[in-house]
Amino acid sequence: MARMHLSIVTAERETYSGGVDYVTAPGADGELTVLPSHAALMTTLVPGEMRFGESGEEEQAIIVTGGFLEVLADRITVLADAAEREDEIDEERAAIAVQRAQERIDQHGDDLDMERALASLRRAQMRLRFSQRRRRGQR
Repeated sequence: MARMHLSIVTAERETYSGGVDYVTAPGADGELTVLPSHAALMTTLVPGEMRFGESGEEEQAIIVTGGFLEVLADRITVLADAAEREDEIDEERAAIAVQRAQERIDQHGDDLDMERALASLRRAQMRLRFSQRRRRGQR
């Protein structure tokens, strides 16, 4: 029986809402896992994979591109910049985004914001790897 409630929300929609026994998230200071009766916490999230589930059930995962995670009394709220499940990622589009971002970096000019371009490349690569790994059943 799940002992915490997880809500993952973006500006556009609620990506997930339900009971969980654990949440592992990409925090700003490294990966963190929240279990029942965790102390109150607020932290920023960095782009990465968030995993969650109930004991004995198949683990679920989504990609977040940043945001905040708050833990209060066995209630976990994630306010994500963007959040996508594996089945929502178009692998072909993700591969094209990686290629385009790499080309922008390789052909950069004075007007290119290198930090933004590199962040775009990392997000596209993360989405592509997540989709490919999940499709192959590697968890």
